[in-house]
Amino acid sequence: MPLRNLPGGGASYALLAFDEAGAERRDDPDGADGRLSQRILDQLSADAAVTDVFLFAHGWNGDIADAIDQYDRWIGAMEAQAADKAAMLKRRPNFKPYRIGVHWPSKAWGDETLGAAAAFAGTVDLVADYANRLGDRQGLKERLEIVFQQAARNPDADRLPPAAEQAYREIDQLMVELGAGGEGAAPGSDRAAFDPQACFAAARDLAGPASFGGGGFGGKLLAPLRVLSFWKMKQRGCEVGQTGVNDFLRALQAALAGRATRIHLMGHSFGCILSCAAIAGRPGGAALAPIASLMLAQGAMSLWSMCESIPVSPGQSGYFHALLADRRVAGAIVTTRSPFDTANRVFYPLGAGVAGQVDFAALSLPRYGAMGCFGLQGLAAPAAEVALRAADQDFDFPPGAVTNLEASAVIRNGTGPAGAHNDIAGPEVAHAIWSAAMSA
Repeated sequence: MPLRNLPGGGASYALLAFDEAGAERRDDPDGADGRLSQRILDQLSADAAVTDVFLFAHGWNGDIADAIDQYDRWIGAMEAQAADKAAMLKRRPNFKPYRIGVHWPSKAWGDETLGAAAAFAGTVDLVADYANRLGDRQGLKERLEIVFQQAARNPDADRLPPAAEQAYREIDQLMVELGAGGEGAAPGSDRAAFDPQACFAAARDLAGPASFGGGGFGGKLLAPLRVLSFWKMKQRGCEVGQTGVNDFLRALQAALAGRATRIHLMGHSFGCILSCAAIAGRPGGAALAPIASLMLAQGAMSLWSMCESIPVSPGQSGYFHALLADRRVAGAIVTTRSPFDTANRVFYPLGAGVAGQVDFAALSLPRYGAMGCFGLQGLAAPAAEVALRAADQDFDFPPGAVTNLEASAVIRNGTGPAGAHNDIAGPEVAHAIWSAAMSA
């Protein structure tokens, strides 16, 4: 449903969908050539009363149903903040929002429902499923079949079998778009060389909710595959953002030219990459006019993303450094971080390079670490470090600067490989989004 009302009425939003390459889907029955974007632009062009456009980007394992569920909850939580709406109306007496949720295929893996007794015959669908999400190419399915065969034959292996290790190395080589460019490379390539044996060993030694096999088919032997899927989704989020979503933002700014309408972006998980890439655009491309505010919740992106010179790699800037250096965001840039986010705390360093990682509790900064655990670091003007406050306590986010919100008191509930990664639909995070929007 391209245009959706929240359950119970009230707020509505447009659901703008892109495919894995960043091309807009054409399944809107009422849009020009099946595209919803033109209908959105026509509505905004005709309604000069709109003062603020909010664009939301989901992350982690999102299909259409997941996207609708997340946007219903996020926007519903914002709508429930009566005090924030009143504060916005006081600041902007004619405040009228327009909301857009971006959908993009971000399903990193989805086989958690397979029980421990799943038969190998059931992996036929998994081969096709993983081939699709990794970007099917010649030779990929054959190597995936080897991985799943080895998983079926060696459920209790203490070491990655040689056949599986070789298949993993060849899968990684087939995925040339990921690369291994280190800390400042594009999302998906900002990692060390992939080492499937080290990845398996690290997953094998993990305990508690950060299970990579969930106790189901394949167990830890599929950990390297899940890690490759995780990093593929990082790369995809960047591609969709800097192509299709950036193109839409350009058209949106053109449609709003001459008006004081503000545009706010909010991303979660891989959606933080998509949001930053949408602002940055294609490498070497013309810059957008500044965005009003940027909220990055539990970002599955590098903690060094916006620094000028990465401390562990001097002279190398973060991939999205221009967002700060060129003041691409006029208002506040706000992040949330929590140690209970096991998706970021565990998967992120596993995929990047497992050696030498530090304990989050020590607040040391690793070579490879996620913004959702450490915030944005290494900035020329250090980010303000602030606790995520109750929904009735004011923030004063400085425009053009970064604020990292330590959110462990709120973002803490969740199980399985994600942990609390998705625990962002409460009033406190909604209040932070409102506060960021009021900073410009």
